Amino acid sequence: MAPDLAVSVCGDHMEADSGISSENRDDHEEGRDELDGISSDLEPIIQDLDNLVMTAGHRGQGYNPQGTGTLATVFLIVNAALGAGLLNFPEQYHKAGGVLSAVMVQAVLLVFIMFALVILASTANIKNSSTLQDVMYTACGPWGQRVTSFIVAIYCFGTCITFLIIIGDQFDRAFYSLIGPHFCYNWYLNRDFIVPATCTVLVLPMCYSKRIDFLKYASIMGVFTIVYVVALILIQYASGGYIPGEIKKAPDSWLDVFNVIPVICFGYQCHVSVIPIYSCMKHKNIKSFTIASSTAIAICVFTYTGAATFGYLTFGANVLDDILENYSASNVWVLIALISMAFKTYTTYPILLFCGREGISSLVKDLCIREDSVTKERFRRVGIATIWFVLSIILAIEIPDISKVINMLGSLAAVFIFIFPGLCLLQSTLMSDPSLVTTKSKLKILFSVFFLLIGTFLFGVILTQALINDFSGEKSSKGLLCQVPGKEKAKLHYSTYMLVH
Repeated sequence: MAPDLAVSVCGDHMEADSGISSENRDDHEEGRDELDGISSDLEPIIQDLDNLVMTAGHRGQGYNPQGTGTLATVFLIVNAALGAGLLNFPEQYHKAGGVLSAVMVQAVLLVFIMFALVILASTANIKNSSTLQDVMYTACGPWGQRVTSFIVAIYCFGTCITFLIIIGDQFDRAFYSLIGPHFCYNWYLNRDFIVPATCTVLVLPMCYSKRIDFLKYASIMGVFTIVYVVALILIQYASGGYIPGEIKKAPDSWLDVFNVIPVICFGYQCHVSVIPIYSCMKHKNIKSFTIASSTAIAICVFTYTGAATFGYLTFGANVLDDILENYSASNVWVLIALISMAFKTYTTYPILLFCGREGISSLVKDLCIREDSVTKERFRRVGIATIWFVLSIILAIEIPDISKVINMLGSLAAVFIFIFPGLCLLQSTLMSDPSLVTTKSKLKILFSVFFLLIGTFLFGVILTQALINDFSGEKSSKGLLCQVPGKEKAKLHYSTYMLVH
């Protein structure tokens, strides 16, 4: 302690100075006694401060003057959550049996979604983790980190496919409204050509970048694009002019309520991005994070629920899997929405590819490469990005129904929302209280087991339901924008068209 050091030095100096008078010596002794008293009084306070600093460091909490504020954190979480799922929400409301049943399912899932965010942030505090993979390393060790990296890569790949489908949908709707139903007879207007061509020019060059932060401003514009689409849906409902199909008031079967779960999980899934966001907060503590995440999820609730409710009430059973396809692009406001959504997906695709590419690269490096180099890193980066891009293009052309992809991704989103947080809560509780002495620890264990059971059940149900729908040949609600005689599919392969005609 500084006072003790001062006293020691002062005492040594007095012992060395033999020329000090007895009167002055008495005065010095009194001063020393006063310093000893001050030292004794300050020692508990300083010890408390030391303990506080050590505790804050252990918990990963503190103040980062260069970090993001609470309002900026809200914006980042909203940007991570809002996306392509919005366009499929109205159709899923119909499949779930109407607005009431869908909203009730959403309300129940939101409770778990919020708890999951807080659990992940609390686990991140243990070792100051900055990614979901690091959090799972804390909870489950190296293989937990590897499995998480693989699942994140698969999820990002599937999301990239939905982006390409959305791009094709926006072009189809624009060409259909501006040119006519037979636009795809022109090979250069067919989505089988438009999507690969435009993405090769606009998207692929950005996929090879080692950094992706240059797209941060485009990501901000993406949020305003979603807000614009929601406003368009509300205005179109208020203006009327559409004859809706059947509007369900209740599900035909209680099993129908599970239809909306995949799109809800997909739409609110921000758990992969939320750990990096939390690690950069100015006030990095659970209280500030809970306020920011609760506000962000509330904004998402109003956005998703408003778009889904009024979109479904506008078209009823006639709603398509991409709500924007129900509107005519001859309306300039609709055309702006189509262009904006296409722009958003062009700029968001490289971000998702970057996350997936880094996950795959880390797995390859961890399992197959002992000594890395600049050349090897460049080869992995270019090779993974190229293969990723080509495969996603092929699958987006072969699966032009966004709902089928979202149903599959919904099962992985259930893993992020339920299974990973459940494992984190289970392992962190066992680490802090291995013998489960306290009642609080026992309750945490029960809650984590409940999380895991619900997550496993939903993952199995959603995945099974998606596979059954795909293999049973269930017809999509996608409109036949490309009217081709003798063709039952909405899209026409250009090569087939050339052979027939």
